[in-house]
Amino acid sequence: MKSPREGEGAEEPPDQQPTDEHIRLKVPVIQQMYHWDCGLACSRMVLQYLNQLSEAEFQMALQELHLSKSIWTIDLAYLMWHFGVKHRLCTRTLGVDKGYKNQSFYRKHFDTEENRVNQLFAQAKASGVLVEKRTVTVQDLQQHLAQGHIAIVLVNAVLLLCDLCSSPVKYCCFLPIGQKCFCRSPDYQGHFVVLCGYNKSTESIFYNNPAYADRTCSTSIRNFEDARRSYGTDEDILFIYVDS
Repeated sequence: MKSPREGEGAEEPPDQQPTDEHIRLKVPVIQQMYHWDCGLACSRMVLQYLNQLSEAEFQMALQELHLSKSIWTIDLAYLMWHFGVKHRLCTRTLGVDKGYKNQSFYRKHFDTEENRVNQLFAQAKASGVLVEKRTVTVQDLQQHLAQGHIAIVLVNAVLLLCDLCSSPVKYCCFLPIGQKCFCRSPDYQGHFVVLCGYNKSTESIFYNNPAYADRTCSTSIRNFEDARRSYGTDEDILFIYVDS
């Protein structure tokens, strides 16, 4: 597969070529349809970036993997495996952190999801799903992006702030236009984004937020680190490789 840094796959500001100091990959932006399907929207972005997105096949995969309204990062790893996409899930916890039961974001589905998610982790190696217990540095991410690869990152949307958007997205209101939101501000709101670039000179990170359909967002490395390392994320990062 042709590297997105070569020719049509790389989106660059005028007169600026991709270097180790700066890269911005042309990852398509796909908006989520509901408040719960940000991870699926990110998966669609990945598959379209790899020229592997067929909506009919995608819907069949969701049925075969029994994916519903509670999507964990390990679910997305299995989804990538299903499509033969080279991947690696890095996380601090191989399974479910029991402390999440006390968080409002996880509380509703925790009892029904704990065993299911733990079983997915236990069966990952035998199933061909690559999972590694380790933390990831910004330098690791930059090196990954510099090779034309991308990643799905779990962040705390309460903390993630885009420097380019005129007004911040309402983190609890990833809803279709016209639907009302009556939620209160939680301490943690899990949300998936697709990492697609960086600029070392400005210490910026570029990412696609599935809450939007028309933009690539940017934030400082410091803000990005706060959002992805927040308690509740397990520092989950699903690395995606273009040579799938």
